[in-house]
Amino acid sequence: MTTRLLNAENLRAAYRTPDGRQVFAVDDVSVYINEGEVLGVAGESGCGKSTLGAILSLTTRPPLYVESGTLEIDGKRQELGERSKIPRTWRGSVVSLLPQGAMNSISPTQRVRDLVFDVVRAHDRTVKRDEALDRARDRLKSLDLPVRVLDSYPHQLSGGMKQRTVTIISTLLNPRLLIADEPTSALDVSSQKALIDMLLQMLEQKIMSGVVFVTHDLPVLRTVSDRIAIMYAGKIVEVGDADEITERPRHPYAAALLSAVLVPEPRYREMRVFGIPGSPPNLLNPPSGCRFHPRCGVAYEECSHDEPPHVGDELRFSKCFWAKKHPGESVPLKAVTSESLADADPVVGSGVTAQSDHHDDEDGAAPAAMAESRADTSREVPTGGVSA
Repeated sequence: MTTRLLNAENLRAAYRTPDGRQVFAVDDVSVYINEGEVLGVAGESGCGKSTLGAILSLTTRPPLYVESGTLEIDGKRQELGERSKIPRTWRGSVVSLLPQGAMNSISPTQRVRDLVFDVVRAHDRTVKRDEALDRARDRLKSLDLPVRVLDSYPHQLSGGMKQRTVTIISTLLNPRLLIADEPTSALDVSSQKALIDMLLQMLEQKIMSGVVFVTHDLPVLRTVSDRIAIMYAGKIVEVGDADEITERPRHPYAAALLSAVLVPEPRYREMRVFGIPGSPPNLLNPPSGCRFHPRCGVAYEECSHDEPPHVGDELRFSKCFWAKKHPGESVPLKAVTSESLADADPVVGSGVTAQSDHHDDEDGAAPAAMAESRADTSREVPTGGVSA
């Protein structure tokens, strides 16, 4: 039987500008994660994924303010809001954050052992220095990393080793949930693989019970995640099994995002890669209806003014009128390479010819013109599958 580790419901958080306006970077978002699971969160820069990580890790600070929402971990429920008082014991032991740019979080004048003691002592004033260092040595040994790291200064460690060291320090209190914010973004491929292998090993050893893995790197996300949530403009637009999302997306944005990724696999080398036209919306004044509709190649008339419906169940859903009118179907390649997308400059490859073919959809509104690939356009949109 699956045990629910995290339930986060109706999260809303905004950045406040000096003139009093609010930018809702996370707007009515709900997610869950089961014990032993890795939930990946992906999206373009500025979509709100790192802000979501800050909310889940209870590390928000001005100018970011949590407006509302609830967080439940291991059955312990916490109401979130400006006046919420978070128990001190939650941070570090219940939920911990591996921050973006973590390798730069070690003071250049401080040995790693000093940081270890500072972190452990901040959460437990009764801990002695030797006890904290013994805990760190045992953790390094259990993960097959050299104990000499504790006596090193940051400049004596490679980028990959610094990242793994900070990851270990972040989990010394055995948190139930680890929020990893872009942990592989500044690493080379071999260091990415080493970090991912270590995170999975830590899950296997029950050092933590679940991971929320935030990144824009979709091939890496497919490698490490059990499920993936796709974010756009402060909202989650699709959630599902990692292979389901990457091979059979049901939301046009997810499909467009995946079609913009270069996939280093032989069967996809002939495929053309498209950028997504336009720009993400200004969240000071987001579009009405579906926030992706100004950039969508298959938008219906109602997409411009109605909130998109929730299609599916909690295991696999998308928020989209197209998904409602095509239940259970994945977005075909021809929908992603519609006229609006074909206008974008291709990144690599050749051979896709845009052909206008306007027609009235039987449901009423006519989607944007479709384009046909020289390959079979009925196939699903592919994406990563590389081991990083």
